Parts: sequence; structure tokens; C-alpha cells
Amino acid sequence: MTASSELDWFKSSYSGGSGTECVECAYADGGTLIRDSKREGAIVEVGRDAWMTFIRRLPIPR
Repeated sequence: MTASSELDWFKSSYSGGSGTECVECAYADGGTLIRDSKREGAIVEVGRDAWMTFIRRLPIPR
């Protein structure tokens, strides 16, 4: 895995706007990384196929 400081992290569009909920994602070789921007250290790595299945099942915001 690439060092998290070298990745292009972006805030999830599903994160709350109040500033208390912030999920960030970054694309990496073979999948996607997910972290809570308010907590140091913990990063979840999800494989490419699993991530695409997850994204396809999300409801479309209206």
C-alpha cells in the first residue's frame, strides 16, 4: 500500500455537511482506501470489485 500522505484523498459526497462526519477515500492499486478524517491511523482497504459492487448499490441522491 502507498503511504497515506502520498495519496489523493477526497471527501465522500455522502459525508455530513456539519463537519462532524467526514469519510475520505483514495484510489490505490487494486482498490479503494477509506478513512475517518477525524481519526489518525485507521485505514480500510477494499478491493476493486467489492468497491464497485458497493458503489452500484448506493441509492442515488435526489
